[in-house]
Parts: sequence; C-alpha cells; structure tokens
Amino acid sequence: MAKASTIASCLADLGLAGFTPGKNDFVAGLPELERFRTESKGSLLMANVAGQGVLPAWRGPQMREINGVKLGLIGVTSPDRAEGGAPAGLDVASPIDAVKADVATLRAQGARVLVVLAAVGRGEAKRIADAVPDLTAIVVGSPGGSGDANSETPPPERIGNVLIAETGNHLTTAAALDLYVRDGSYAFADGTGLDLARKRADVMRRIDEMRGKIAQWEGDPKVSKADIEARRADLAVLEKERAELDKAPTPAKGSFFRYRVQEMRDSLGKDNAVSARLLAYYKQVNEANKKAFADKKPKAAAKGEASYAGVETCTTCHDDARKVWDKTAHAHAYATLSNQFKEYNLDCVSCHVTGYDMPSGSTVTHVENLKDVQCEVCHGPGSKHAAAPSKVKVPIPRPKPESCLSCHHPPHVHEFDAVRKMEDILGPGHGR
Repeated sequence: MAKASTIASCLADLGLAGFTPGKNDFVAGLPELERFRTESKGSLLMANVAGQGVLPAWRGPQMREINGVKLGLIGVTSPDRAEGGAPAGLDVASPIDAVKADVATLRAQGARVLVVLAAVGRGEAKRIADAVPDLTAIVVGSPGGSGDANSETPPPERIGNVLIAETGNHLTTAAALDLYVRDGSYAFADGTGLDLARKRADVMRRIDEMRGKIAQWEGDPKVSKADIEARRADLAVLEKERAELDKAPTPAKGSFFRYRVQEMRDSLGKDNAVSARLLAYYKQVNEANKKAFADKKPKAAAKGEASYAGVETCTTCHDDARKVWDKTAHAHAYATLSNQFKEYNLDCVSCHVTGYDMPSGSTVTHVENLKDVQCEVCHGPGSKHAAAPSKVKVPIPRPKPESCLSCHHPPHVHEFDAVRKMEDILGPGHGR
C-alpha cells in the first residue's frame, strides 16, 4: 500500500488528469482505490463498470479545457479478461457501448477532442476505434498482469483517424501526444510519421540484435577482429539511421499531431517534490524489510561444496587484483544503495552484494564480509581454492562477458556492451 500511495502522490505532483484501473488496482478493495484516487487528485474513469461500492463519479466522463480546447476524457476497463477474472462484486459491461454513450454526452457538452483511457488490451482498443471512428486517440493499458518482466513498447498506429498509443510497462517508457490546432479544424494529420515510427522500432530491434552479436563475437576467438569491426561499422550506420528517423516534417497546412515515446533515463533530470516522496518511501521500505528479514540467514553450503570467502581472503594472494578492484564501481556498489536507503530493498540488493541468496552467501540483512560486487560474483565461491590454491583452481578463472548481463540489463542499465565494459574492471594482475 505504501508504494501505491507514493505513486498516487507523485502523480498528483505531476498534475494527473485521470486514470483507468486494471484488475491489479482493485486488489486492496474499493475504499483503498478511492483513497489512492484522492491522493492522485485525478479522475478515476471506468464507464463500463458497476457494482456494489463503485462510486457514480468513477464512471465519468470528464471534460477538461486546455488552451481553449474542450477535451473529453473517457475510461473503460476489462478486469474480467485478466487472469482469474474480475474482482468479486464488479459488473463489467461492453467497453464499446460505454464509449459510444460517453462520446454522445461529451459531444453534447461541446467536446472537440476525445481521448479514451482503455485498460482493455490492444485488440479490444482497435475494436473500439473501429466502432467509434470520431475518437482522437486511445491510450492502451493492460486489463491486469503479473510478473516482473519488462514489455516492449509497441509502435503507434492509426485505425482510421484514431491514434492507438501504448507504452511499455513499469514506466520504462512514457509517451507524449501533442495536438496542434489550426484554423479551427479538429481533423489531425499525422505530423509524426507513424510509418517512420514503425521503421524506428524495427531499427531499434536490429540495433539491439547487433549489440548482442558483437558482444558474443568479441568473446569468440574464432571471429576475426576485422569482422567485428565491420559489424561495429554496421551498428554505427543503424544508429545514424535511428537518429534520422526521429525527424519528421511538419504538415504545411491544417491541424496535426505529434507523438513521441521517451525512454526513461536518470539523465532526463528529476522533479524535487517527486524525489522527496520517493526517498521517504525507500526509507519506509528499508526500515520495514530490516525488521521483517532480520532472521533470514543464508543456508550453509552442502558438505564438500565451496563457500563464499570474501574479498579480504582473496586479497591474501591476489593483492594486485585487489588494487584494480578498489578503483572500480564494483568496490562501492553497496554504498550506492545505502546512500539512497535501498540496501534492504528486495528489488535492488541482489546485484550489489556477493552470493545473494546462495548457500553460504548473503541475504537482504546478512551481508557481513560480502558487501559490494566482490571477486566471487564473477569467479564463483572460492573457499576451497583459498584453502589449497596449488591444488584447487578458481571455479571460474576467466568469466565471460555474458555473465555481466545478469545485473547489467534494462531498466537499470541501457545499451550495455559487456565486452567493452569488462575492460573497465581489468588491470595489471587482474586480466592483464
């Protein structure tokens, strides 16, 4: 509940107009959903849902006036299509019928732009666009989901004159739709170049594939350096093509729209109010997890199996490697969490300690001698090697670049070249 409340308050800081819930948003009950709505200061819109506890105000629609233009906002959802069906007590009607009814209401009130928030999936959103062609745009969301995997951001498309917009989950991307009204016309031409957007998505896919191949080839002695450099040249061409596709000419006459998807990056900057709320939330999670997992200790290693020894033990014989490691970001990985009150955050800690959740390793609260990304993260548990270095080899003498990808992946790290990055952690006595 703390996370939901924090998100709602952050959305209020950002000026949320409205949202449409999926099944996951009902999990704490309708009174809590109303509390989150109040905290968000936005409208909760689900025109096609009724039932005990559903407030009339939730059904909408809403009218907003922006720069003199009346914009109608409609929300529909299909939690009954999510895994396990709709929450008990909810009556879910046809999204199409609800949108038609709300469009008529909004038109009578003078709405010139009509936007639907549709937590119904992309297929149903397209059917709404077919059935109600005078909509301006449909913002697509999922009826409900589970799991931590990040979804790709589908390219936008138009069904007739209706723009279908959808972003990736977990706020990996955000979309901006700008409408430019000329001469009082509300028929918006495509000023984005949606065909270009689809090409851009294809180019992005090819760039990702090329990066992966280069990383794989660089670790393969059978692939010549000339071939690798040729692929790097191909990658540069693709990246240039992507940059060119970001440009689209503005229509010379008439109203038009521009649609843009922005990948979320720390480099974009921050909002101070939102940052303060997130910091308070992380402090709250930290304190709660510190108590909740205080007694969770790592399992002992099986008899005859190596255990984690810690960097100080490794330093006894590998002092040169230690000097290299001390200068890397790996040596300060745990501090990057503790400085943000995230060292007990279950979503973060595993990549900032050694042997997390492994036999003889660390847990969220028990990280003695195993803070930071130490030698054994890459080389494997080394107790047996440390006890008899002349007889027992290091478990993984030369880690492959691919091993870095277990932590260095989106949304935490973007466009990561494992082979090149590995150079940053090598030095005299450590790989050279």
